[in-house]
Amino acid sequence: MVLDLVNITLQRDDAQILQNINWQIEQGEHWVLYGLNGSGKTALLDLINAYNFPTSGSATVLGFQFGKVYLGEELRKKIGFVSSSLQEKFYPTDNAFEVVLSGAFASIGLYETPTDEMRERAIGLLEDLGCIGYANRDYATLSQGEKQRVLIARALMANPSILILDEPTNGLDFIAREQLLDSIERLAIKENSPTIIYVTHHVEEILPVFTKTLLLKSGEVFASGETNQIITSEILSDYFNLSVHVNWENNRPYLVKGK
Repeated sequence: MVLDLVNITLQRDDAQILQNINWQIEQGEHWVLYGLNGSGKTALLDLINAYNFPTSGSATVLGFQFGKVYLGEELRKKIGFVSSSLQEKFYPTDNAFEVVLSGAFASIGLYETPTDEMRERAIGLLEDLGCIGYANRDYATLSQGEKQRVLIARALMANPSILILDEPTNGLDFIAREQLLDSIERLAIKENSPTIIYVTHHVEEILPVFTKTLLLKSGEVFASGETNQIITSEILSDYFNLSVHVNWENNRPYLVKGK
């Protein structure tokens, strides 16, 4: 079991941020976490990363049971986390290769000398994610899509067991988005791929490799299970309180407003 959340509640002051969250992820599964702004996605991700602790319920991530063992840095070393907000934290004069190498040390900036093995792994990840052509370019000169691929390669440097991609296509145009999604799909089908949790509020980004989906609404699990049984016209119409229709093309869903 990669993730086991049972009856999780998170309360801050008098506000219930998360309520009755039940979510189990098995080894080898790739999930979509779908939720609109304000649905509680960030709070749930912070809990998985042990930045938040549940007010009640049982949480176990990668064998670490909250409240039973010391968490924090030890757990987060096993989780790769990529978000568009992370882009702005890196030094603009570091090149893409250096940014990827820094993932081996979980540092912003490269302050230690990488081993030959680290360098070889970084080159391999840059090749896998289609970044090798701009490995020596300054990070600041890269496009949004190029930066995201570099950050995914960086997150993979430490061989994480879970890779969380938090709204990775924010700010990308159609071409850049599809290029990034192609890279993510190639990563997901690799035999040694980590469990991927893909966080989004865009239905059309749900790739065929994400066979499981959790819908989060107002801090609660609205629906969870097989993607093709969750991403349906009926369930999403209930979720949005709006008539919508789901069209499937090339095993990807597309959403249109109903009449």
